[in-house]
Amino acid sequence: MKARIHPAPLLREVPRRAAGPAPLLRGVARRAGGLLLAVLCSAASGQALSQAFLSNAPYVPTPQSTVDRMLELAQVGADDYVIDLGSGDGRIVITAAKKHGARGLGIEIESDLVRYSQYLARGAGVADRVKFVTEDLFTTDLRPATVLTLYLFRELNIKLRPRILEQLRPGTRVVTHDWDMGEWEPDVAETIGAPDKPVGIERSSKIFLWYVPAKVAGAWRLETPLAPGRSATLALTQQFQRFEGGLETGGARQAIAGARARGTAIRFSVPAGSPFTGFYEGTVDGAQMRGEILRDGVSAGPFTASRL
Repeated sequence: MKARIHPAPLLREVPRRAAGPAPLLRGVARRAGGLLLAVLCSAASGQALSQAFLSNAPYVPTPQSTVDRMLELAQVGADDYVIDLGSGDGRIVITAAKKHGARGLGIEIESDLVRYSQYLARGAGVADRVKFVTEDLFTTDLRPATVLTLYLFRELNIKLRPRILEQLRPGTRVVTHDWDMGEWEPDVAETIGAPDKPVGIERSSKIFLWYVPAKVAGAWRLETPLAPGRSATLALTQQFQRFEGGLETGGARQAIAGARARGTAIRFSVPAGSPFTGFYEGTVDGAQMRGEILRDGVSAGPFTASRL
C-alpha cells in the first residue's frame, strides 16, 4: 500500500500489493483516493515527488514465506483476531484463518482488492472466518485485534503509532514487514530469506514484532512482606516499553534499573541498600502490579503495587 517517499530506497524495495488480475495492479495514488498523498506530502521528501511517479508505483504482495513467518512469530492461534491494515489480496488474513484457525479483518481502501480478497477467501474455505472491507486505515477501530499486521512505509507506521498504542490492549502483538516503528524499538527483529519476494536484490524480508506495553507511568504504592510496616512509592516515567524512575521510602530515593514492559509483563530491579532490594518480575493489570522478588535467582517473596 505504500506510496513512494524516497526515490533511492524504491530501487531496492517496492511495497506490497496484490498479486491478482491485471485490473488490480493500479497505482498507489488512485487506490489511496488521495489519502496517502495528503499524508506523505506533508513531509518535504514527499513534496519532492510527482504524482505521475506515484501513479506508476506497482503493488507487490508480501511473499507467502514472509506471511507464514510473521504469523508464526506472532504465535497466532485459534483464539486470535487478526487485523491487517492495507490488506491487498488478503493473503495474511486468509493464511491466519486457514493455517492457524484465527478470525480476521482486512482493511483495504481499494474496492477491487476487497472483492478479490473475498473471492480468494471463499476459495480457501475461510469466508466464514474473515472479512474484508473498504475503509481508511487511519479511521479503523483497532480495538478488537489481538494481532495487528502491516506492510506500510515507515512514515505511515509512525503516523499510525499513536492509534496503535492508544487503542490496542496491552499484550496485543504488532507485526510489520520490512519497515519499523521509528523510536518504538521492536521486541523481536529478524531477517529471513524470501526467495519468492518479487522485488529487492537480496530477496530477504525484515520482520519486526512488538508487544503493546502496559501503561506503567505514574505513582504506585509498593508493598512486600520483605519490608513489613514500611511504605514505599514507585514513581515511574515511560517511553514505549521502557520505563524508569525511583523507589522512594523514608525520605530516600533509589533509582530502579533494567525496567521494561513486554505486554503486561514487567521487570525492574532495585539496587542493594534497602529492604526492597531485588529483581522484580510481575504483571500489570490496570491499576495493580503483582509478582515475585528474586535475589540471586531465588524467590525472596511476593510484591504488590497499587496505582496512586
